[in-house]
Amino acid sequence: MGLIFKLRDRLNRQAALKWVIYGTIVGIVSGLGAVTFFYCLEWGKFYLFEYLAGYKLTHPAGEHLVNIEVVRPFKRWLLFVLPVVGGLLSGLIVYTWAPEAEGHGTDAMIDSFHNRNGYVRWRVPYVKSLASVITLATGGSAGREGPIAQIGSGFGSWLAQVLGLSIKDRRILLLAGCAGGLGAIFRAPLGGALTAVEVLYREDFESEAIVPCVI
Repeated sequence: MGLIFKLRDRLNRQAALKWVIYGTIVGIVSGLGAVTFFYCLEWGKFYLFEYLAGYKLTHPAGEHLVNIEVVRPFKRWLLFVLPVVGGLLSGLIVYTWAPEAEGHGTDAMIDSFHNRNGYVRWRVPYVKSLASVITLATGGSAGREGPIAQIGSGFGSWLAQVLGLSIKDRRILLLAGCAGGLGAIFRAPLGGALTAVEVLYREDFESEAIVPCVI
């Protein structure tokens, strides 16, 4: 850890290089988290709906990850049971291990930025990932953008805590993580960066975070 802190102190004296390195690390980590989230979600939907329930799902162009053809008897009753079981299991996981991981996700990220100095507990990204995969894979009424915003921002906050960065820098890395996650899950890096810095306010944006978010 001593070597890490020495590197941190050296980077703090070189602002431009600091954000290139920090932004790259956070982008890689949150991007990998988004890819893992997407893969788990697609395989979960395939197994629960196509293999178990015998229901053929449709996919947007370019997002059909599991190219396995299965012919199974259609079990209509599972279409009603799966969302109920998934919702109960997801709620139990969140309530037990990380209550702050409840809800949409984007609202929690905004709350962490404005009211918690960019602080997110280390377990939140993992609990949110698991609970969201269960919810979405079982047919729950939700989307991917909220969970991945909280997951990515959680990774950014965690890295800032490990490096012992200031509150200001931690809030910026929180946004960089959010941008990396959104950019990876929607394959739109610039769109993810702009969303992360604009979603915080009604008529403004966080200008200091633009460069780390784009990186």
